[in-house]
Amino acid sequence: MDKKNLIAYLNAENEYSNVVYEQAVSYEQAGADGLYIYNYYDDRKVQADFLSTIKLIIKRVDIPVYVGVVVHRFEDIKKALYTGASYCVIDYSEALNMEEVRAGIKRFGSDKICFVVNAGLDTKANDSCDSQLISNFASDGIAKLFVKHYAQSSRLDSMIASAEIPVIIRDSLVRNDIESLLSLENVEGVATNYYRGKDILLVKQTLKQNGFDVKSLESSMPFSEFKTNSDGLIPVVVQDYKTDEVLMVAYMNEESYGQTIKTGRMTYYSRSRNEIWVKGETSGHYQFVKKLMIDCDRDTILAKVLQLGAACHTGSRSCFYTELAKKEYSDLNPLSILTEDYNIILDRKVNPRKGSYTNYLFDEGIDKILKKCGEESTEIIIAAKNPDAEELKYEIADYLYHLMVLMAECDVDWNDIVKELANRRK
Repeated sequence: MDKKNLIAYLNAENEYSNVVYEQAVSYEQAGADGLYIYNYYDDRKVQADFLSTIKLIIKRVDIPVYVGVVVHRFEDIKKALYTGASYCVIDYSEALNMEEVRAGIKRFGSDKICFVVNAGLDTKANDSCDSQLISNFASDGIAKLFVKHYAQSSRLDSMIASAEIPVIIRDSLVRNDIESLLSLENVEGVATNYYRGKDILLVKQTLKQNGFDVKSLESSMPFSEFKTNSDGLIPVVVQDYKTDEVLMVAYMNEESYGQTIKTGRMTYYSRSRNEIWVKGETSGHYQFVKKLMIDCDRDTILAKVLQLGAACHTGSRSCFYTELAKKEYSDLNPLSILTEDYNIILDRKVNPRKGSYTNYLFDEGIDKILKKCGEESTEIIIAAKNPDAEELKYEIADYLYHLMVLMAECDVDWNDIVKELANRRK
């Protein structure tokens, strides 16, 4: 089995959206391998608001999100997965319409839908599980099984071990301990709320020392193989992990490099103060490691990070904001241009300008925007029949503009589109 997962679960029922969002982000920063966020309150408005919160969370975090929702029909599964969630987790009961679930599996594949079941074999609950039930889940194409209310026994342990699909145990770790649960055969991970406000990376370090194969940062080579200067330091170039913007340059020694690997937060050595320092420790502008690379000479590290706030002590996003010399050149990048244009359109929506055509479209509403998208797509078809490509590029540009207005109106951005395109490579 792959590495064991520590998943944070959040019960969003009767909880403020901003609280759920903040907890989700903090769990990722603390080192969680995934988020199981659920709201099984059977009310359409509650579910709609909940899924809106999930969309915001998924735009912010990079770890898998398991979203637990009430499912009566295929449309409920579709709405859950259209948030961008990695999995839809359905609370199983005998009353569940399996035909609707199978329709969801047929549409989205066998790696997208999970069930959560009650481990209480002796209870009268209609969601309690047994070996035959789990076998049926596997036959139907359920990806994973969440098991709640788990009280360890030889019978339950055997049932989990023989399950034909991976199992994640949802547990508050009040009666059970993490190592006992992770030791169970066929258990892929544990979903818990026990580590709220705690450093999950440190928990993983302890688990790793005790022989558990957990997900954690690991250096592919020891610091001793790096080529350092006479003071034992190596320069680190720091980039934003999504935009590749160069944020700053600093230095590491062996201790600060080890701390960076251990904590997942960029830690440096200050040459002026002769001490180790954690970026953001005083300002809150932490840098969370996404990737570390070494150059061909092994004398410079390239760090891809998630930067909170400003990287520069002056308050600037990047330390490189002072221009020394410049030669005219074109630095047009298709994705950055589309992102910049989209952001301008979004700004018009938030901060209207008198006489703006973009604001005219927003004021007219979705029907007008859709009409323009339809007209511009037709213009593309007509232009494509013309041997002169000049007209075609103008029509495509017009269409992309109106498409971005539609995206802004519907709260979809280029990150959503790019992520969906990337998913289709599989």
